[in-house]
Amino acid sequence: MDLTHDMHRVEHWADTHHPMWLDLVRVALGIFLLVKGYMFVQDTDALFSILRKSQFPWVSVGLAHYVAFAHLVGGLLIAMGLITRIAILFQLPILLGAVFFINPERGFYSENTELWSSIIVLILLLVFLVFGSGRFSVDHLIRKPKRDWLY
Repeated sequence: MDLTHDMHRVEHWADTHHPMWLDLVRVALGIFLLVKGYMFVQDTDALFSILRKSQFPWVSVGLAHYVAFAHLVGGLLIAMGLITRIAILFQLPILLGAVFFINPERGFYSENTELWSSIIVLILLLVFLVFGSGRFSVDHLIRKPKRDWLY
C-alpha cells in the first residue's frame, strides 16, 4: 500500500466531513493551550514541582521548558490553524505524560480537574490530528487561496 496515497485519502475525507463548528472548537483548544503555556511561564515553580513529583524528576528542567514553549507556540498555531497537525504532534507527548504519568497520582476522582481537562484536551488533539484545521484556518487559505473560503 502507498502510505502517501492513504494519507491524502484520509485528509480529503477529513476536509469534506469537517463541520464549521469544529473550527471554533479548534480555536478554543489553541487558546486554552496558549493560556496554559502562559500560566506555566508565569509560575515555573509550580511546573517544576509537578515534574519533580513525576516519575522523571531528572529531566524536569528540560521538560518544563519544552512544555511551556510547546503550549505557547503550539497553542497559537492550533488556534490560527497553521501547520495544525505538526503543532498537535508536539502537544501529544505532553498530554500523554499528563494523562498517564503526572495527573493519575491524584486519582481518578471528579475533583481531579487537571486529569479530566488533560483527558479532554488529549481527545481533542487526536480529533484534530485526523480532521485537520478546517475551512477557517490559515492552512486552508494557503491551500485554496482564490475560491471557496466562505462557501
